[in-house]
Amino acid sequence: MTELSYNRQVLPNGMVVLSEQMPAVKSASIGVWVRVGSRDEALEGAGISHFIEHMLFKGTERRSAQEIARAIDAVGGTLDAFTSRENTCFFAKVLGEHLPLAIDLLADTFLHSSLHPKDIERERQVVLQEIKMVEDTPDDLVHDLFAEAIWSDHPVARPILGRKETVCLFTQDDVRRHMDRFYRPDRTVVAAAGDLEHEQLVDLVARTFNGFEGRTVYVDSPPPSSRAAVRMEERDTAQLHLCLGMDGLPYAHQDRYALYLLNAMLGGSMSSRLFQEIREKRGLAYSIYSYQASYRDCGLLVIYAGTDPESSGQVVDLIRAECGRLRNQSIDPGDLQQAKDQLKGSLFLGLEGTSSRMTRLAKMEIYFDRTYSLDEIIAGIDSVSIDQFESLTKRILRDDAFAITSIGPAPQVALLS
Repeated sequence: MTELSYNRQVLPNGMVVLSEQMPAVKSASIGVWVRVGSRDEALEGAGISHFIEHMLFKGTERRSAQEIARAIDAVGGTLDAFTSRENTCFFAKVLGEHLPLAIDLLADTFLHSSLHPKDIERERQVVLQEIKMVEDTPDDLVHDLFAEAIWSDHPVARPILGRKETVCLFTQDDVRRHMDRFYRPDRTVVAAAGDLEHEQLVDLVARTFNGFEGRTVYVDSPPPSSRAAVRMEERDTAQLHLCLGMDGLPYAHQDRYALYLLNAMLGGSMSSRLFQEIREKRGLAYSIYSYQASYRDCGLLVIYAGTDPESSGQVVDLIRAECGRLRNQSIDPGDLQQAKDQLKGSLFLGLEGTSSRMTRLAKMEIYFDRTYSLDEIIAGIDSVSIDQFESLTKRILRDDAFAITSIGPAPQVALLS
């Protein structure tokens, strides 16, 4: 397997610059990643990381918000951002020849945003509408409720968007204080992939981020403790939306490849056990899937199903029964190999674009302090033995470890006894 060209450079101020050259493409994606997310917020500041993500494109000392939009549109590029529980990313995708413009726009918004009070007030209304949108989307909201149920009041469990009560109170001083604390070079990673030269990238980042100095004085929050909780929110909806799950693994855990395979086999594809049993065989749900979410010191394995209220007890019983079979029965070698082949295929298909390659580079740096080659990842998947897989299933799929949340009409039976 032919590997592409990875490069890493640490600038004098502590910023890390990563690149992956992809000679066959004409585009380039670049992201400025900051190691700060919703888990790093105080209770009274819940949602401020996401709020800042919105604010940085609202104008700088050099450009108005409209001028920023026109500059990226003029070259056919895109400029966007997102916030997660542990990271905030500002990113652009352009033709390789326009990479200097993309870097200049990202550095300008990152370092020189105006943060005018009138823009803060206007964007506050936008974020409040975004919160309302999620609240009106139960198949999204139930995942936030699940994190709160299993992790209780730990910061990692809080909604990324925050709450109306906190967002309504954010001031310019709050925004600047949060940025001064976390937007520091030693917490910042610049990753790029596509049609680029690493030396040019490093030079552009060094010049545009000139003057970005300082060190973080911050102690990360301790890992959360999980609990087998039940949380139900009654609403007048056509379906009952369910999340059922338990502790997973941290991002860099040595058994992560076994967990990837367990998720694929359980509910990660159309051929997975839950999809076949609950949707294809019994027709009890249209949407039924599992996913694993990993963070620096914790993780989750979650199953989602949307079903009729009167079928909810049966669906939960079927999910728990399938987890029990995986936990207690020997795995067929052919089934394990099928999961490996599916996982490897998904890996390669998911990395055909520059944006996904850029994201992979950044997350490797943030969670592993190094870049794993595709050959190393494939070897990791292939190395999972039957014994290792079965040991993991017994540890993860414990019958006393399940937590459950639901949104919708009141279920007609107890969902978790």
